[in-house]
Amino acid sequence: MPLLPHPADNDLLHRPALAAGVLVLPALATLGLSAVLALAAPTEAQARTRRSVEHNADGSTTAHTGVARSGPNGAMLRGRTATTDGQGNGSVTRRGATVGAQGGVAARQGSTTRSVDGSASHSGTVSAQNAQGSLHSSGGASRNADGSVEQARSTTATSAATGNSVQTQSSYSKDSGLSRSATCYDASGTAMACPTRP
Repeated sequence: MPLLPHPADNDLLHRPALAAGVLVLPALATLGLSAVLALAAPTEAQARTRRSVEHNADGSTTAHTGVARSGPNGAMLRGRTATTDGQGNGSVTRRGATVGAQGGVAARQGSTTRSVDGSASHSGTVSAQNAQGSLHSSGGASRNADGSVEQARSTTATSAATGNSVQTQSSYSKDSGLSRSATCYDASGTAMACPTRP
C-alpha cells in the first residue's frame, strides 16, 4: 500500500520527484525501522502509546511520547521528546518510521528549538523508498530575534526504473530572496536535461 503523501513543500519535494519518475512517499522519521518491520506481520490492527513527563528541580521538564501501530496495511513507529528549561527556552525532537504492506519504507526526523528572545530554528530530513524509486530531502530554517528568516532545503529523487535522478536546491533569506535550482542526472551520473511535465 502506498504511503500517504505529505502536503508540505510541493515545489521542493513533489514536483522534482515526479520529474524523475519517482512516486514520492514522504513519511515519518528514522527511528527503529527494524522494530517497525517486526510490527508489520499482524493481520489485525494493533496500537500502543506510551507517555512520560519528568519534572526536574531546576524547573525544567522533559516529556516523552511514543506511538506504535501495526496492521494488515503496514506499520509505523514514532517518538517525540519535548524539553523546556523553565525560562522560556525549549526544544522538540521527532522521529519516526513507517513501512507499507507492499514493502515501501519511509523515515523522517526533525528538531525544533526556540529561545526566550524569540529566535528559533528547525532542521529535518525525510527519506523514502519503494519499488518505483527513492527520495531523500534535508533542510532547515531559522528565525532570528529580530524576526528575519532564513531557510534552505536540498532534495534528491531517483527512479528505480531508469536510475535517473533529480537534485534540487532551494534557499531563502531576507537579503537574497528566494533561490531555486534543479539538476537532472542519468544513471551514470552525467547531467541531462530535466523532463518537462505534460
